[in-house]
Amino acid sequence: MTRRRPRPKGTPRRSVAIPGDPSDPAGFHRAIAEWLEWLEVHGYAPQTVLDRSWNLANFVAWAELRGISRPAEVTLPVLEAYQRHVAARRKPDGTALARSTQEKAIVPLRLFFAWCTRSHRILYNPASELVLARKTHPLPKATLSVEEAEVVLALPDLGSPLGLRDRVMLEVLYATAMRRGELVSLDLCDVDLARRYLTLRQTKNRWDRVVPTGERAVAWLAEYLDRSRPQLVIGEDPGAVFLAANGERLGVKWLSAQVHHYLEASGVGKPGSCHLFRHTAATLMLEGGADVRYVQELLGHRDLSSTHVYTRVAPERLAAVHAACHPGARLPSGDIGGAGRPPRESDIDEEQR
Repeated sequence: MTRRRPRPKGTPRRSVAIPGDPSDPAGFHRAIAEWLEWLEVHGYAPQTVLDRSWNLANFVAWAELRGISRPAEVTLPVLEAYQRHVAARRKPDGTALARSTQEKAIVPLRLFFAWCTRSHRILYNPASELVLARKTHPLPKATLSVEEAEVVLALPDLGSPLGLRDRVMLEVLYATAMRRGELVSLDLCDVDLARRYLTLRQTKNRWDRVVPTGERAVAWLAEYLDRSRPQLVIGEDPGAVFLAANGERLGVKWLSAQVHHYLEASGVGKPGSCHLFRHTAATLMLEGGADVRYVQELLGHRDLSSTHVYTRVAPERLAAVHAACHPGARLPSGDIGGAGRPPRESDIDEEQR
């Protein structure tokens, strides 16, 4: 049975419904609502506000089951019990939550109670001594080879406006290693076809950066802007580069589902979605000899340590240095049956006899 493609959805909510009594001035509901408003006023991204409201709503629901309805009633042992509760959660397949997922559930609590202390809602910060789980530095689950990337890129149907749009989205993700949120936020004024640049504004790290596209991606992008995008505009043009079938800007969750759909249909057998192309671009550039600092600039990493993970994914350069410098890396020249070859099992049997 053919899997249905994801459909674009409406604008995501700014925050989730917070449990609690709205009429209680010292309750969770009032405090969290004011904190989320504080985050918006101070320039936090809408997705960040939504994620933190979701994590706090989970905590409040857990706390109310234990008779805790106000921030002032929370103590360090309560937070540590919730931390153990999060660590004990399991995914539908029975595996534990990743450390990063557990951290995302706990960090908003530390930030929220620190804000409550500064705003004099509580006398002391119960989360000040809360210790987070030790961070791990796992490798990306998978990266695509050049051949596998080409298989995925060739899947969209170029005979339809939506198919051409999808091909261009994949090309841009592959060429620029941008994040999914950066792609859906891309506006027409951010595209410089003549110089082959894209300007990414107010990205995850709250700064702008300019990334190159290369000849191939910019050629596909020009084709899309000239031939496909005009057919997708309905009513007032929103100014976004990539439009949904209803003429609106794409959503990040829809984009992830769409890219995942193509990865599954390709048969390459690699898990992931948009970020898989980001990992792939960084890894292939390092394998091609790019300096890690240029890859850092392309990815928009604030800290170089975030980029160094890709040097562990691309071991070819390390293998070349190892072969050139390690005295035991090469097989000694001479007769393959002589002393220079590795011992065979038959040789060991003869010595034992």
